Amino acid sequence: MTSKVYFIRAKSDDGPELLSTKAKKVFQKTGLTEDIKKESFVALKIHFGEIGNTGFIKPRWLAGIIGEILGKTSRAFMTDSNTLYTGKRSNSVDHLRLAGEHGFTPENLGLPVIIADGLVGQDDDEVRVNLSRIKSAKIAATFLHLDALLCLNHFTGHTLTGFGGAIKNLGMGCASRAGKLEQHSDIHPWINEKKCTNCGICLDYCPTQAITQKEGSAVIDAEKCIGCGECLVVCKPGAVKWRWDQDSLRVQEKMAEYSYALHYALKSKVGHLNFLLKVTKDCDCMAEDEPLIVEDIGILASPDPVAIDMASVHLINKQSGKDILKAGYKVDWSIQLRHGEKIGLGSMDYELIETT
Repeated sequence: MTSKVYFIRAKSDDGPELLSTKAKKVFQKTGLTEDIKKESFVALKIHFGEIGNTGFIKPRWLAGIIGEILGKTSRAFMTDSNTLYTGKRSNSVDHLRLAGEHGFTPENLGLPVIIADGLVGQDDDEVRVNLSRIKSAKIAATFLHLDALLCLNHFTGHTLTGFGGAIKNLGMGCASRAGKLEQHSDIHPWINEKKCTNCGICLDYCPTQAITQKEGSAVIDAEKCIGCGECLVVCKPGAVKWRWDQDSLRVQEKMAEYSYALHYALKSKVGHLNFLLKVTKDCDCMAEDEPLIVEDIGILASPDPVAIDMASVHLINKQSGKDILKAGYKVDWSIQLRHGEKIGLGSMDYELIETT
């Protein structure tokens, strides 16, 4: 079945008011507001950005969408879950402080801000799905009490999955820390001593202190390693290695199944917006700004996470003139899409409908 994906051209330098108007226009096409009643609990799921990174979706870009939702219910809020790796987003107190520093405050948004999985990421419930990789998905508890969910996704490349878009923000982003660990648990990283600069950054991000510094190189203790993959993300010299074919396949399939669990639990009352603005090789978890891999393209919206991610990839690769996402990490990014379609999460066949 062909899914509809709505698209409006936009650029970061359009300014916050125009971007807010454009985001609202495509959001209205998703039909999500039809599911929102006066007493509905509605979450706007977003990545609040990491320290030093400015690629995240800006609060002022969302003013039109927020106004539209508040016209239906006063029980809306902005949210994210805590990270598996250590840092400012691994507990709710520091996470909320960082969100506030990036402008995500009740005063700026007109909405409260809530961390969905409790103080340290342990508040979760399970959704039984009985799929090939996941039997029960461990979801941040707040998400399972919603009447509707809007995922606001900054589309970027990603070292583990080729790209991060709707499926990743939903599947990985709405999981509790236990759920994130389950999705990463088959990764087996190791360090190439010839490339390691012994900078120590990976030690700061390792949640189990599995990495130590030896003379000339960092070393991963396989017995302590939980396979979270954060060392892969933060290693700039590319010294952390893994089995691209099998490890990426398992992570992407688990991520798609977690996304399915959310759509199943919420009876598909879920909408997605992909912002193809400031598209970089790495995700917003990187604690610094990175160069763009393509020029700004626009904003997409759809109730189908598979279709919107497929459309986003096509637009980005068309603009770059090659498969720029695969060129970044040699990862087969299509795994998450093909598996998502297979399990009934959505369709890779889409109709792109441009609006102005």
